[in-house]
Amino acid sequence: MNTRPTWPLTVLLSGVLLATAGCTSSGKFASSAEPDSSGLTGAPTASPTGTLIPEASEAPQAGTSTPLPVVNLSSKPTVKPTAKPTAKPTPAATPKATAKPTVKPTAKPTAKPSPSAKPQGAVTTIAKPAEIAVWVNKTRKLPADYVPTDLVVPNVRFSFSEKLDKRKLRKEAADALEKLFAAADKEGVKLFAVSGYRSYKTQESLFSAYSKRDGEAAAARYSARPGTSEHQTGLAMDVSSASAKYQLTEAFGDTKEGKWLAKHAPDYGFIIRYPKGTEKITGYMYEPWHIRYLGKELAADVTKSGLTLDEYFNEAVPVQAP
Repeated sequence: MNTRPTWPLTVLLSGVLLATAGCTSSGKFASSAEPDSSGLTGAPTASPTGTLIPEASEAPQAGTSTPLPVVNLSSKPTVKPTAKPTAKPTPAATPKATAKPTVKPTAKPTAKPSPSAKPQGAVTTIAKPAEIAVWVNKTRKLPADYVPTDLVVPNVRFSFSEKLDKRKLRKEAADALEKLFAAADKEGVKLFAVSGYRSYKTQESLFSAYSKRDGEAAAARYSARPGTSEHQTGLAMDVSSASAKYQLTEAFGDTKEGKWLAKHAPDYGFIIRYPKGTEKITGYMYEPWHIRYLGKELAADVTKSGLTLDEYFNEAVPVQAP
């Protein structure tokens, strides 16, 4: 009795593979699996030897007789797997804070501007005209109805004999003038008072007459418009001498009396209000005869500063608003 030998399953499978490989003419097989969009049934997995290994779903189950599909181990798939990206995606750039503007804000001024006199034509009416240190000029005028309440006639020499208002000064200024004249007398210097207080109306008449005679522009160099004259304060006096023929003239400044007055006036509270070479500052020509009472302390300070009264007040106090 011929007995068929029982071969192990592994031997039989090996024989089938060898036989199939030897008799196949095309080296290809038809797979029953549906291809995916790339033409393959799933992405192939590369083996260490470089051959293709079917996905696990195509491998036969142990204990079955289902023949294995024929695989051409030497062939490569017609479609290569999609290569993995060689570079990592660029991470989204983190937005940086907007740069600060390169232009810096305008710097603050390093110094505060000094107060300055108002432009010509802009006139301020003085609120406190009775103050001894009242500041009067072309842009700072006295009220039209202002009349000092303490006007007196000082006991000094006058260049005229009439009993007129221009003899008068305010009491404090009149007392100081008496002392000034007395000191001059002691040194052999004879001074004469020419013109003191003038009312608003008197100044108005004078300026009008000078304007008709010399023209308004010329008159404004030596005469004040009404309300802007220091004579209305009762704190100013025009002084002359016999050597100057009792006239109010620049020549008085060159006389012995004029020189003595300029030197000693501050000792008694007076200053030469309109010094030589300051017309562009004060608005008036040189008047060596016009003295203004400020009191000893202020007169000494202004004289020491070397400034005109306008410059002194501009630096010392702000200009008052109209």
